Amino acid sequence: MPTILVIDDNEGVCTALQVLFSLHDIDVVTASSPRAGLGILESRDVELVIQDMNFTADTTSGAEGETLFNEIRGLYPALPIILLTAWTHLEAAVQLVKEGAADYLSKPWDDDKLVTTVRNLLQLQDAESARREMIAESRKARRSLEAYELCGAVFESHAMTQAVELAIRVARADVPVLVTGPNGAGKEKIAEIIHANSGREGALVKVNVGALPTDLIESELFGSEQGAFTGAQKRAGRFERADGGTLFLDEIGNLPHEGQVKLLRVLQTGEFERLGGSETRKADVRLVTATNADLSTMIREGTFREDLFYRINVIELRVPSLNERAADILPLAHHFLGAGKHLSPDAQERLVDYHWPGNVRELENCMKRAALLAESDEITASQLGLDSHAAQAGREPGKAEIQSALDAYSGVVSRAAKSLGLSRQALYRRMEKYGLK
Repeated sequence: MPTILVIDDNEGVCTALQVLFSLHDIDVVTASSPRAGLGILESRDVELVIQDMNFTADTTSGAEGETLFNEIRGLYPALPIILLTAWTHLEAAVQLVKEGAADYLSKPWDDDKLVTTVRNLLQLQDAESARREMIAESRKARRSLEAYELCGAVFESHAMTQAVELAIRVARADVPVLVTGPNGAGKEKIAEIIHANSGREGALVKVNVGALPTDLIESELFGSEQGAFTGAQKRAGRFERADGGTLFLDEIGNLPHEGQVKLLRVLQTGEFERLGGSETRKADVRLVTATNADLSTMIREGTFREDLFYRINVIELRVPSLNERAADILPLAHHFLGAGKHLSPDAQERLVDYHWPGNVRELENCMKRAALLAESDEITASQLGLDSHAAQAGREPGKAEIQSALDAYSGVVSRAAKSLGLSRQALYRRMEKYGLK
């Protein structure tokens, strides 16, 4: 049960608030003076403070309340404070809100409004506490990863930290890894991290299967002999070049059926022949594949072999989209921007608000374009060329995306809702649906 502290010299006010909040499962402790209130804060945990603005008889200036507010803010800067005011010192309360008070309510207060305000602030406290804990855990995990080769990866989010941790954990296990995730999210970077920490002395050979002409895939992977086809030269394929190292096959879902059959045989026996040749060859290759396709659906549709799927999917590692790792957006933006340029506050807000359908690749291109076109060292939101509302149209955010937005805005529902293109009520409904605070 959360606990709030009421500091008011009027015993009737304290009793009324105790009764009101007890009906809503909120515990109330009271203090009749600023000194007593500060003593309670020192001795026990309190999630929120409701304080009066005057404590001495015949005093109406609000100076005592201002002094108390400043003392509490100095000692407990994250503690939300609600001010109870009279019309005679409303202006002072408004000024304190500008300086960091959570809210102010005039006496006599509206019970429903007060309870709603307190509940919202307590939820925000819970979210902020969880966010700080997650950030602390992510930073601790991030520091522990510094002993490994990270291949220049830039990340701060908990989601990406987990992905990198798993990549390092499986790097030494000499089994195939399937890296899944949307285009541009960083699947190739994960493959680099796996290879760099695998201990293999051979090269990391990368092949974008989706970019190869269908009639050249076999020769590219397994090599060819002179005259195997028109213009063919004797050459080693990617498997041979990756001997002793790692072969990264990107867009594996685009591999045609015949290529799937030959790849399956290599994975089963470790043997292959060059196109147009009869000599059986072997290569010691660690296979890492990647796809943004739903291979399970492709199996049901008959376009991807189920036996190959289980061969390449000994370990599956999912790379989250940039929407699911909002904490990475600004670090990546500054990284891509380079020295000599900086982002204005409105540009930073626009970057976090935008939904990045192209993920990290789109962010990199955006930063490079902005750096080239900017007329000064500061890049503003208008120079980014991003329309966040257009990117949000027709999208239904999922649980991970909603949680990421709440984390990015410290649990402030109105700002998170705006970034998702939703109304506050719509976001609350989805939070309830997914069991999110």
